Amino acid sequence: MTKDTESTAISQTEDIRNMIYTIRGQQVMLDSDLARLYQVETKHLNERVKRNKMRFPETFCFQLTREESDHLRSQFATSSEGHGGRRYHPYVFTEPGIAMLSAILNSNIAIEISVKIMNTFVEMRHFIMNNALLFEKISNMELKQLEYQKSTDEKFDKVFKYIEDHAESEQKIFFDGQIYDAFSLITSIIQKAKKEIILIDGYADVGTLNILAKKNTGVDVKLYTFSNAKLTNKDIANFNKQYPSLTVKKTPVFHDRFLIIDGNIVYHIGASLKDAGKKCFGITKWDDQGITTDLLNRLKTV
Repeated sequence: MTKDTESTAISQTEDIRNMIYTIRGQQVMLDSDLARLYQVETKHLNERVKRNKMRFPETFCFQLTREESDHLRSQFATSSEGHGGRRYHPYVFTEPGIAMLSAILNSNIAIEISVKIMNTFVEMRHFIMNNALLFEKISNMELKQLEYQKSTDEKFDKVFKYIEDHAESEQKIFFDGQIYDAFSLITSIIQKAKKEIILIDGYADVGTLNILAKKNTGVDVKLYTFSNAKLTNKDIANFNKQYPSLTVKKTPVFHDRFLIIDGNIVYHIGASLKDAGKKCFGITKWDDQGITTDLLNRLKTV
């Protein structure tokens, strides 16, 4: 296959959003769908995974049970492609598992497709976040009516179901100029930590450290940021002299910003901490332990 043919195949790939399902409270993709996107056989893809078993814990990849397979297969009844004819129950991959797949397949197509998939996951999360408050205001009867009306688009229905199953318990939106209010809320979140704070913020700088300095004494901080972040070794050393201990790791892996408190509470933050309140942004608390576990496991691979 020539490079032009490959590019055409990628551009004509089915909408990736229609390949994302919610299983066990997690957004996943089927091995067969991924194999088709990566232009390899499903058997070949799963064999590569088995040879790299240590890289794929259950939070990255797991095999469906008979009940899960039957339920999923029933949704393909009206599909023109179908996913039948298999002798074993399919494997599914979570977002970090898909990222790991591109590494072991090590092909240009795998890398390009993985980027598209990651962007789709991000877009879906933004959709869920931006509409969480709206759905909280919809009564059960109204929600059922909406579900009935959109029954012709069963894949989109899964997005609404995901919102139902993962409704955020806390959400706050700040508008332009609410710098003090945003600073106050972020500080109060940081001060909840008793043992550890993990901050994922690609654009960290001294302003970020000034906020982290509000932490309680004895709380360790782990900061993941971009390699070009305006944060020097001297800045880190000065912080550690007065507010130990801070460790910084440079990585390009994360697009969004997350604040993890004591390894069990996750906040999604729409702006870098240093820019909080300068433009309209939101802070959302995620109570789903599965999301927390996935995020912590992804950090282990960085």
